Amino acid sequence: MDDKSEKERVPLVSVVMPLYNKEADVGRAIESVLNQTVPDFELIVVNDGSTDQGPEVVRSISDARIRVFDQENAGVSAARNRGIHESRSDLIAFLDADDEWKPDFLETILHLKEKYPSCSVFATNYVFREVNGKYHSPIIRGLPLHPWEGVIEDYFAVAARSDPPLWTSAVSVKKEALYAVSLFPEGVTLGEDLLTWARLAAHYHIAYCSKVLAIYKLGYTGYQKPTSIPDLPDPVSGALKKLLSEISLSKREWLRKYIALWHKHRASMYLRLGWRWRTLIEVIKMGRYWVNKKLFLYVVCIFMPEQILTTFLEKYQKKLSSLK
Repeated sequence: MDDKSEKERVPLVSVVMPLYNKEADVGRAIESVLNQTVPDFELIVVNDGSTDQGPEVVRSISDARIRVFDQENAGVSAARNRGIHESRSDLIAFLDADDEWKPDFLETILHLKEKYPSCSVFATNYVFREVNGKYHSPIIRGLPLHPWEGVIEDYFAVAARSDPPLWTSAVSVKKEALYAVSLFPEGVTLGEDLLTWARLAAHYHIAYCSKVLAIYKLGYTGYQKPTSIPDLPDPVSGALKKLLSEISLSKREWLRKYIALWHKHRASMYLRLGWRWRTLIEVIKMGRYWVNKKLFLYVVCIFMPEQILTTFLEKYQKKLSSLK
């Protein structure tokens, strides 16, 4: 196939990969795409102003299916949106530059698309890989036990009591649905992907496969202070609250609990940063949507002496992070 026909070809899937300073990982991520059992795809890598050699690593890989676009640093949402704009397929899959897929990820996504034509979002299970090489599974509550595939009836009933059931490098979405929810929100530094999945879940059906087909590389192991600060003001909570008027009454209770979970995440970050007043504000907001025992535990943490709080967080951070 010559270069001209390759440029005009419409692939089954467009894979969008934002790239920012992932020189050590991007080669492995791209290899996992090239090793897919389904070869009919294009890989769009958006270099979001990298200052390392990551873009050169990508350009050194000779494959006509790879397209690279450069832009000034504008954040991961802007990079993903640029990739969507440049894509040729009506189905967009996302893969971050430090994550990877199992060989049959795209095959499974296309199977879900064909089997569940009423759906616009297609996702699989995933696994965490820590920096020490150890793997652990996310906690997903409210779905049938593995092996299972089907349509998630109430996304918020799952998301409000689990690790994210939809995670960016394990999701594919019809392009028209992405445009309908205004793509990824730019200018948001924390939770931009969670908001996008929530907006999609409020208006579209989600097909899901419980098979682990994506690997999420964690940048840390165990307890540490956050490397980023929650957005102020908080654009995600406002957008989530707006969804309350857009979904059916039967699903609003779980969406309220999901909003409470979002404020709990922010409270957890502020607590680890040592910003106790901000933690208290988020706990109060959490209580407006759902009062449970974790709310009172956060109040106790706010008034703990610093040394005791640090020891407590190091030991119980994972437990504190859930709503159960």
